[in-house]
Amino acid sequence: MGLKLAPSPYSLDDPRTTLYHREIILSKPFLKRLYDEWYSTFVARTAEFKDGKMLEIGSGGGFLQQVIPGVITSDIQELKGVDMVFSAEKIPMEDRSLSAIFTLNVFHHIPKPAEFLKEAQRTLKKGGKLIMIEPANSFWSRIVYKNFHHEPFDPKGGWEIESTGPLSGANGALPWIYFKRDREKFEKEFPSLKLKEFRYHTPLRYLLSGGLSLKPLVPKWSFGFFRGFEKLLSPLSGVFGMFVTVEIEKI
Repeated sequence: MGLKLAPSPYSLDDPRTTLYHREIILSKPFLKRLYDEWYSTFVARTAEFKDGKMLEIGSGGGFLQQVIPGVITSDIQELKGVDMVFSAEKIPMEDRSLSAIFTLNVFHHIPKPAEFLKEAQRTLKKGGKLIMIEPANSFWSRIVYKNFHHEPFDPKGGWEIESTGPLSGANGALPWIYFKRDREKFEKEFPSLKLKEFRYHTPLRYLLSGGLSLKPLVPKWSFGFFRGFEKLLSPLSGVFGMFVTVEIEKI
């Protein structure tokens, strides 16, 4: 038997592919536990917020609303279970109306991320947070993303990408480009947004889960074991991390 899952019968940018991805996430216990862990990062970093709206950008195939009841879900495509449809580059929210904005593997798909950051700067309250989990640019991640992943990964790229579609358009290195390589430019362009955290993590478990295209490579009961193993690798996360958590605060 092959390792690959049945491919989506739809094109990559078809909204039905996103719903198909949701079915995969919910049907694979190892992968779903990883999403639960990532969502818990959002919860932990906003636990002190007692009021104000929270918004998820690019909710797509996720299930954040089950973890944070009341969060406003959104996507650029009209999808079942999504509250609002709009582009991240033009958020239909009032100035200083949001306590938090969440994205999970979305920032690197936005054609003009600077426009999104302008909107985050505008819509976040003082003390509000933009929290993202995105692909990392590390020694290990470059090997994986450049050779075994369908999305482009170009650390030499610019601040914008071609707008080919909500999933096909991408540069997995965009978070690193904005917040590491060009940090001084980011700070100059967005003086009200302060980078609080840029933390590498999760070198193995997404791969072991099989992600959205492969069958799981390990049994579901091994999740805790590999989480512990990754903790042992944490001093080398800058070398082996495949993902990065970015926390930005409106000051």
